[in-house]
Amino acid sequence: MPAIASVTRTEHFSSAHRLNSPQLSTEDNARVYGKCNHINGHGHNYVLETVVTGPVDAVTGMVVNISDLKQWIKAAVLDIVDHRNLDRDVAYFRTRPSTTENFAVFIWLRLARVLPAGLEHKVILWETPKNKVVFSGEGLDESDHVAVAEED
Repeated sequence: MPAIASVTRTEHFSSAHRLNSPQLSTEDNARVYGKCNHINGHGHNYVLETVVTGPVDAVTGMVVNISDLKQWIKAAVLDIVDHRNLDRDVAYFRTRPSTTENFAVFIWLRLARVLPAGLEHKVILWETPKNKVVFSGEGLDESDHVAVAEED
């Protein structure tokens, strides 16, 4: 049985958003999200850690080729969200609040579409140096996977 290891790739990017739920009234959005509900939005310099776990290949000695992982992250995530307004430029956030939790789910789903079968992954999304979300795919169903296909 091969050894199991995890490989982490860290990327940095910037995105803008406004915390606003279409299911809440204007007053409730202001109460729930406070200054993050400002009509003009705000931005963050995010840090994304992508952790890929799987067997160490006996021939290559790798779980995944880090050069491939870098390209997959760029194509599946960074090209869509870097220097973009999440609420205006990313279809996924037109029907759900662009919270860091939802953003981590979106990133996980995008990566699930490009990573090789047999590898597990999780994302750690740092919104600020003090706030991060960790997501490993729990609780998703097929409709969640379909929702991210709009970005292709």
